[in-house]
Amino acid sequence: MAAQFGRRLRKGATTTAVAAVAVAALSASGAPGAPLVGGSGDPQSAGTTPPPDDGAATGNSPYYTELPPLNTPNKPGTSTNLPVTGSAESGIPASILAAYKKAEQSLASSDAACRLPWQLLAAIGKVESGHARGGRVDANGTTFSPILGPVLDGRGFALIKDTDNGAYDGDATHDRAVGPMQFIPSTWATSGQDGNGDGRKDPNNIYDAALAAGHYLCAGSRDLSIATDLDRAVLSYNHSDAYLRTVRSWFEYYKRGTHEIPDGTGVIPPGLGGTDARPGSPSPSPSPSGSVKPGPKPSPAPSKPGGGTTTGPTPEPTPTPTPTPSQTLAGLENAGTGTLTTTAGDAFAERIKVRARNSLGGPLARVSVTFTIAGDTDAAFDGGKKAVTLLTTADGTVTAPVLKAGEKTGKFTVRAVATGRSVPAVTYGATVTARRADAIARTDDKALTAAPGAEFADTVEVKATYKDAVADGVAVTATMITDAAEPAENDKGPYFKDADGKTVRTLTNLRTGADGTLKLPKIYADDTAGTYKLRLTTEGGATIVIELEVVAPPAPEASQSPEPPAA
Repeated sequence: MAAQFGRRLRKGATTTAVAAVAVAALSASGAPGAPLVGGSGDPQSAGTTPPPDDGAATGNSPYYTELPPLNTPNKPGTSTNLPVTGSAESGIPASILAAYKKAEQSLASSDAACRLPWQLLAAIGKVESGHARGGRVDANGTTFSPILGPVLDGRGFALIKDTDNGAYDGDATHDRAVGPMQFIPSTWATSGQDGNGDGRKDPNNIYDAALAAGHYLCAGSRDLSIATDLDRAVLSYNHSDAYLRTVRSWFEYYKRGTHEIPDGTGVIPPGLGGTDARPGSPSPSPSPSGSVKPGPKPSPAPSKPGGGTTTGPTPEPTPTPTPTPSQTLAGLENAGTGTLTTTAGDAFAERIKVRARNSLGGPLARVSVTFTIAGDTDAAFDGGKKAVTLLTTADGTVTAPVLKAGEKTGKFTVRAVATGRSVPAVTYGATVTARRADAIARTDDKALTAAPGAEFADTVEVKATYKDAVADGVAVTATMITDAAEPAENDKGPYFKDADGKTVRTLTNLRTGADGTLKLPKIYADDTAGTYKLRLTTEGGATIVIELEVVAPPAPEASQSPEPPAA
């Protein structure tokens, strides 16, 4: 799940000895486990969790979910020659494998510096959903029925109220993670991708979900061939040591090789739901050959990094010390952020600032805070990011990057949440207004004349400014008006032509260019001579009225007949 988990285990998982061994390996303090090795080959000491960086593609990490069954490959590190064919447990369903590789190719074109390996997507897909429940997808890569995480209703998990009106997770009260890569609906709304080119962004489609996960992992300036960057990417998906080790274990396993198996024949991890909605769908596959059945203690101890196991009592996890009130996060609060309003295309002058406080009411440092933009907007933080994660400083505060408006006007929100903590979010409302001009004038003073039935030879060009500066992208309306105390659109005189060549006397959706200028389309005269008025009005209220003359050409002089000669 693109969310933090690791606080509860699914009861069914404890009935599988392989899962129990992996859980023990990942939860026992100081217990040996799979080494954390990045794409560069540099090992890192087990149990070390790098802090989130400001490039983390977060948005899901505040949510707890059940730990998936940890069917870690048997004795990781002991096999270097994987078969072309083999068990369903070690294989990857054909459509799922194709989606992972297609996402890798797409990111290689759009963000080559990230160096995303498909094996990392495969590792996360294995942990999150067992490769879409063993590859139970249709020909387009969509699961036969949705894969849903637990209800985030505060009972055993964080309380996350509905953000999508049930559109993705079918729950209009609380959120649930969705799809084979387990995205929270609010994160999918900002991070979703169309990986199969069908014009839709569906979290239940493995091509869409795999590409979205790839972009999510590549957020910021990460280079996933560097071990620390790869660890940060995985932790941005789920900030948990147990999760990192499990993903790392499968990542190393898949880097040594794997094989393709038919869709729908993969093993469904215990607890993920054995069947889909397709008539005649296969029953859940049995545990892979070689799985150890539950038995009496002593149970196997965790696998050693070099292979092999030892026999002995199950290790007792080291108790987690209870934090003092000064170390306990009590909540987040607005640290003085004022009104968030700006014009389209401009940066917000106000920076969003949050303060973390402890149980004594004092500041709390090094709290991970995720800022996420939500709503129908093209606004973004510096670098085009929709979400960023930062740590609070010694005074308990953290300031989001500069927020910049796009061209879409209206209201949206920014949510600040304590990453991985069940405390209420702080929500900020933001407004983007249309670009404005407070003055508009012609760029020349040529007389604008035309003969009846002809077109005006000269073009009308104007320039808009705002506070004496160029006003680019400002909406302008042009209307032929009557010469009355309260002008209205004229029904005679000069006119424009629309795309179909029809006569119109009002033009909307005109905008000034980068230099603030606007050149109107051609103007035509009808057969009525006279003086007419053209009014241009900008967003912001600037107005100019321009005279147009329709002048009939002078009549030719009558010829004089010579007088007859005198008689």
